[in-house]
Amino acid sequence: MQLRFPDERCLRHSLLTRPSAATHVGRVSDPTHVGWVSAPTRSGQSPNLRKCAHRAPFLGPKTPIGPFLVMVGLVLAPWFSHAADRGNGPTDDRASDQATETPPNIVYIISDDQMWTDFGFMGNPRVATPHLDALAAGSARFVNGYVPSSVCRPSLATLLTGLYPHQHGLHFNHGPPGNAGYNRMTSRQEYEQTRSREFELIRRLETLPGLLGCERGYRSLQTGKFWEGPWENGQFTEGMTRFEAPPEDQTFGGLRVLASGERVAHGNGDIGLAIGRRTMKPIEDFIQDGEADKTPWLVWYAPYLPHQPHDSPEPFYQIAAARPDVAEHELPYFAAIAQFDETVGQLVRLVQDAGAASRTLFVFVVDNGWSPSTTPQRGRPEEFAATATSKWAPFDAGVRTPILLSWEGVIQPATHATPVSTVDLLPTMLSAAGVPMAKRPALPGQDLMPVARGQADLDPRRPVFGELYPNDATQLGRPELDIRYRWVRRGDYKLIVPTSGAGQKTWRTYLDGPALFDLAKDPHETENVIHRKDLADTVADLRQQLDHWWDGVQNRIQPSP
Repeated sequence: MQLRFPDERCLRHSLLTRPSAATHVGRVSDPTHVGWVSAPTRSGQSPNLRKCAHRAPFLGPKTPIGPFLVMVGLVLAPWFSHAADRGNGPTDDRASDQATETPPNIVYIISDDQMWTDFGFMGNPRVATPHLDALAAGSARFVNGYVPSSVCRPSLATLLTGLYPHQHGLHFNHGPPGNAGYNRMTSRQEYEQTRSREFELIRRLETLPGLLGCERGYRSLQTGKFWEGPWENGQFTEGMTRFEAPPEDQTFGGLRVLASGERVAHGNGDIGLAIGRRTMKPIEDFIQDGEADKTPWLVWYAPYLPHQPHDSPEPFYQIAAARPDVAEHELPYFAAIAQFDETVGQLVRLVQDAGAASRTLFVFVVDNGWSPSTTPQRGRPEEFAATATSKWAPFDAGVRTPILLSWEGVIQPATHATPVSTVDLLPTMLSAAGVPMAKRPALPGQDLMPVARGQADLDPRRPVFGELYPNDATQLGRPELDIRYRWVRRGDYKLIVPTSGAGQKTWRTYLDGPALFDLAKDPHETENVIHRKDLADTVADLRQQLDHWWDGVQNRIQPSP
């Protein structure tokens, strides 16, 4: 697979538009901004220069990364091109290779920890999602969408890069020495130097905001969940997350206290996680400024909702309790869903009030699934822990998500049942934005815009794939050392293949061997039919496709430029 890296024009612009130190550390006095920091926007800087400002190097704190880059180069040397990485099916590029005169704004709505069943538009009357239901009514609805991994950081990195975790290399939540190892560190400098090595993984790749900015002049705003250090590392032009310890009164999103007693960033979004839970003001200001600036814009809205803690204000508990047949252990989670849905309504109204609704593409997806068990959450007995088969698991409760694409007057509202993947979303948005084919990187996903426009059908034979890993990585740049499950779905059948060392039990013991599920008859994957003789050919064919996609042994991580 060949990846197009920044051309000379973009690199030249990056040298001219390096953000000032004040841009990184300044604070806004208005408390409704909760410390939002923005790149220069209307300070006389040319939009043509600003659009490629993401190329300015920002690795986080100063750290000797040279030896690390040498190591990465040696590790990646064996990497080679593979046909399966170039895509899972043909891409219909009718009308997608011509740049539109006015690219649409894009609102990327990313739910955090929500099971695919828990939406009104997915047929669940027990949850209150009126705003998402209204969005879905005007959307192309891909009801069998899949994320490649059932934990947030790998999944979010796929949304940013269009690559699978074994390609982008962010297959973990915590790099070496792991979450507990972070906490044992004795200085902020040591911690930040260690984390900076992880951030280099995203910085060496092209991202959605970077491509849109460089090729079509988009401004982009990061809010909410973001694991890759300061927002600049994702190639956004503006953002909230700064990789600093959040305010002391922020009780959600996690806080890390080192062995030295120093408070540092947890690493999953810090102050950016205030979006949705405390304020929508940064988005409101960004949209208004973008409209005044007459430039296309992208909003990355990834609030810490309905993620735990499920501590929604009382009115949302009342909304949840009023729904039919809600069990006690479901109530905190359903209240958080109602809270998240309300913020989606606020976001849509912000776009409408700006007069931009007809010029905006809305994209909705969940980063990974989650469902409540009847076991009280440790440390918070008023809410309940996740089930063992949802988050972190290879089952649909962890990896399936509805995907919505809505663009007034352009996208045809319809339900599409053929499986698709979140690797398809970046090529779809590049297509919608009018990025010419020659300017798009080679990616494994397909453009869904022809299907969403009603101009093409999905190929029912096309498989979708995924991969699961422990939270802590053994080594940067070596996902093959940590792979624990690979899976493939084609049509109604889903094959899951665990990986473990000789004599070792499978990770988390979800399965004791390969398993095949007929999702049409068994949507909750309770009956393993892999030993049925009439399905032997199906198993063999799926296994061949899975190994051809990635065998879990070869290093396929994307090479550095």
